[in-house]
Amino acid sequence: MYHDTLIRVKNGLMRGKQRVKVPYSHLDYSILEALVKDGYLDSIQRKGRGVKRIIDIKLKYDQDEPAISEIKFVSRPSRRIYTGYREIKSSHQGYGRFILSTPEGIMDDKEAKKKRVGGQLLFEIW
Repeated sequence: MYHDTLIRVKNGLMRGKQRVKVPYSHLDYSILEALVKDGYLDSIQRKGRGVKRIIDIKLKYDQDEPAISEIKFVSRPSRRIYTGYREIKSSHQGYGRFILSTPEGIMDDKEAKKKRVGGQLLFEIW
């Protein structure tokens, strides 16, 4: 699940690591691509084959401070939160992002509003 991947990324940032490796899944890769596009991560790369496939994540720092200060999970397996594009609010006065799972794929709140598509709120990041 993507919870484990995001916690590994956050822990790596808090420890000052340059890279983190996580097991590959298509959902995790899509979420990490959205975070790279929004500037929270430096780069991601798929490595390996078959069962041994991993995602190599290069973490990003701004003047020795982690680019990600906090991650708050909105939807959980026991309680899923869905929203339409009209009800998507801004995160931390525009400095944060909501990541959504939509019928058109994983995207952030600004892209979802632009494409006029709603979906499941996965997490908030700032």
